[in-house]
Amino acid sequence: MKNEPTTQKPFTCDVAIIGGGSAGYAAARTAAAAGLRTVVIEGGEEVGGLCILRGCMPSKALLYAAEVLHLAREGKLWGLRIPKAGFDFPAIMARKKALIAEFAKYRREQLTGGKFTFFRARASFVDSHTVVLRHSRDGAPNAVRARHFVISTGSVAAPSPVPGLDTIGYMTSDDALSLRKLPRSLIVLGGGPVAIELAQFFCRLDVKVTVIQRGEHLLRDFDTDAALVVEKVLRREGIQLWTGTKLLNGFGRGRDKGINFLHGKKKRTVAAEEILLALGRDPATAGLDLEKAGVRMNQGCILTDSRMRTSAPHIYAAGDCTLPYQIVHIGIEQGEIAAHNIAHPRRQREIDYRLLTNVAFTDPQVAAVGLTEKEAAERGVRFLTASHPFADHGKSMIMGANDGFVKLLADPKSGEILGGCCVGPMGGDLIHEITAAMHGRMRAGELAAMPHYHPTLAEIWTYPAAELAERIVGDPNGIGEMPPDDWQGRIAS
Repeated sequence: MKNEPTTQKPFTCDVAIIGGGSAGYAAARTAAAAGLRTVVIEGGEEVGGLCILRGCMPSKALLYAAEVLHLAREGKLWGLRIPKAGFDFPAIMARKKALIAEFAKYRREQLTGGKFTFFRARASFVDSHTVVLRHSRDGAPNAVRARHFVISTGSVAAPSPVPGLDTIGYMTSDDALSLRKLPRSLIVLGGGPVAIELAQFFCRLDVKVTVIQRGEHLLRDFDTDAALVVEKVLRREGIQLWTGTKLLNGFGRGRDKGINFLHGKKKRTVAAEEILLALGRDPATAGLDLEKAGVRMNQGCILTDSRMRTSAPHIYAAGDCTLPYQIVHIGIEQGEIAAHNIAHPRRQREIDYRLLTNVAFTDPQVAAVGLTEKEAAERGVRFLTASHPFADHGKSMIMGANDGFVKLLADPKSGEILGGCCVGPMGGDLIHEITAAMHGRMRAGELAAMPHYHPTLAEIWTYPAAELAERIVGDPNGIGEMPPDDWQGRIAS
């Protein structure tokens, strides 16, 4: 049935935000703080957004439980006599559920706390300034008319591209985070952070895991040297890992499910009790009727400029429904920028991806900020690089965390830090030292000279920084010439 304008007088506001997840809430609080009459419309079955309900928070709760179990089983390394460490899967899931319920409750309180109006309904555009609301609850009106919109509807698990998989059935990451019973064996399709995090989680809970990755290496958003460390650890822990494959089809085999694929030129077959499809997520834009609002898309992604404005000048977008990144802190920043630009048309802000950060919460964790070596080479950016292994660092050796390294990229003339990578213990936390350094446009020599407490994991950054400082052209202290005025634009382009 086509959406038709309602005859009831619509609710009017300055800005309507479609989606109450992290990006939507960030936009709402920013708009309301600027004095704009703001409405948030949330059409999901639950309130909280992907990060809280089916993403960051539940997955990390499960990963940490598996890490504690792994450490207990490795207790002999530290001279500890720990009886055979086991686990209670329902209890692990119950703790996760309780934590998520608390996080979601807090988000609901933020959305309904009175700073702005909150409606539970599904929104669809009927023209560029009006949405009709369907499946409404809690007294939502039939329509909302706004001077501006921010679309922040998030993402959904991508459908299967593998022939036969829909017939035999499979799990998505959403399903995996709410299992009631562990499968005895599992095939994971995909090599990104979500796929690999969950593969390691299930493996550490004694599930026989096979990972099939289409690319030559896992974690394609990171440099190959980082991926190789993770691949080595996963294989050491017992995961069967296939890379450089072509998926052919899925099939049923008795009570099991199988995948046929090519590895090189040879056909391979694997079977397991369950299959986890983790080949990415698609923007959740279906049903919005964005064409009626004049909003352009590319394969379901809403296209925006650097000010988060869509092809309809009064409509903005933020979060997973936009290009180019599906990362929570980026979505929050996008939402804040969108609302700021609506409220302050003469003081526009632009998104800056120079400090883009990626983290995979595997063990060891993998984190990167700024340019990777791969990206720098693709963009033609000159750089020097230096690294230092955790196997040669006092604090990590004490922890028995000897896998991985830290790496820095710096401009060969100015010494400014262009990027950093950490593969090792607490990598997702340690990377923020380089984020802070890059935010302040520090040079390698300045980072090397900055006092670090000993013994800490963080002091490992001083080793590659000192090496780079010694190699800066014409400046043994690494305090070279300041970069030119167009430096930020050249790196971000």
